[in-house]
Amino acid sequence: MPYDAPSQKLNLSAGFASVSVAAVLVGLKLWALWATGALSIAASLADSAMDLFVSAAGLAAIVYAARPADDDHTFGHSSVEDLVSLGQAIFVAASGGLILWASVERLMAPSQQLTAEGAGIAVMAVSAGLTAALVLWQRRVARLTGNKVVAADMLHYVGDLLPTLGAILALFLSARFGWSRADSVIAIFAALLMLRGALQIGIASWHALMDRAAPADVVQGIAEIAALWPGVRGYHDLRTRTAGARVFVQLHIELDGAQSLEAAHAIARSLKRAIREAYPQTDVIIHMDVWQA
Repeated sequence: MPYDAPSQKLNLSAGFASVSVAAVLVGLKLWALWATGALSIAASLADSAMDLFVSAAGLAAIVYAARPADDDHTFGHSSVEDLVSLGQAIFVAASGGLILWASVERLMAPSQQLTAEGAGIAVMAVSAGLTAALVLWQRRVARLTGNKVVAADMLHYVGDLLPTLGAILALFLSARFGWSRADSVIAIFAALLMLRGALQIGIASWHALMDRAAPADVVQGIAEIAALWPGVRGYHDLRTRTAGARVFVQLHIELDGAQSLEAAHAIARSLKRAIREAYPQTDVIIHMDVWQA
């Protein structure tokens, strides 16, 4: 299911929407930064610039990961998702570090009054609306297709709403009460969130590139299906590894040696089908062994 034509079209639509929204937001926030000089907008702009890079890379990963296995990549191309994610983590960390440094520097300097707060608030409000609309569409696509790249991008944009709303708050406080330092404080908070997200993305990508096993609940679920499957007398050597959105499963099942080869293959095929129905992102290889009483 994950790589059939309808699902692929939905995934691509979510990818193109993500790139388009990110490009519009970068343009809007560049103007808002020029007009206001607000570091909280700079933090939000850096986040949107990162989003544009991340979204473009994610779109490329969706297209490339969907390619079928070939002679050079016999297990498919899904590991590109992990490579892209690792690059994203490095980019996020660098952006967050720069924003944090600039914010602390301004916070320690004499207070500077922001300008054109009303225009900045309007731009950031439009940005929040576009981001919310994108999140709703990505959520629908992720629910229909099960694509983890789209789901991860959706969660990232959900996180982007916080610095955007923070920038609106900073501009409001500056315009209403003259609290221009709130801009730096909110920017520092946004930068710390970016660094935290980069660490999470980087760790997850590293584990996947190191062939980490599937989550414990997935492994347990596969084991329960195999243990209770009709005709299977036992199982052993259940091994899993992740690559991007894919989970590769190898499993040895023990069958009655007195039955025909055709019957044994029918049991293995039905078990494989059941595992893939329960976990659509899996690629399953089943080895058949003779059951020893």
